[in-house]
Amino acid sequence: MKFRLVINTTKHHFSWVERQCGVSGAQLWALWEVQQAPGLRVSALAARMAMHQTTVSNLVDKLTRAKLMKRERSARDQRVVSLTLTDAGQRVVKRAPIPARGMLADALHRMPERQLAVLDTLLKSLLDRMRPADRDAMKQPLSEMLLK
Repeated sequence: MKFRLVINTTKHHFSWVERQCGVSGAQLWALWEVQQAPGLRVSALAARMAMHQTTVSNLVDKLTRAKLMKRERSARDQRVVSLTLTDAGQRVVKRAPIPARGMLADALHRMPERQLAVLDTLLKSLLDRMRPADRDAMKQPLSEMLLK
């Protein structure tokens, strides 16, 4: 079944990323996004990753504790916190396998908008038939869901 192959390929990629980099696939994706746009806020990072802000905030906390990312407060407005990578975080991204945001996310980003709309409609139809109990699971990083 093709759907199973998508899941298994994604799972295999996330495991490989963790072995190569020492960080989860979601953590690597967050590092990559911040490298692409230094100074991002957590809310902007959450939007780029299409994840719940609380989930991304927890990712940032882990990356900050691991000294791969740092939070910097704006001198003009102390409420504004921007994210940047440390030298160690830069090294992780540099040695990371490509695509850093994950195979599935990368493949989806490269699909034409029309095909994405069809895929979204079909997945919604599938989910309606499955009646998932936890619709909030859609907000969790795929890497965390697949590695459980």
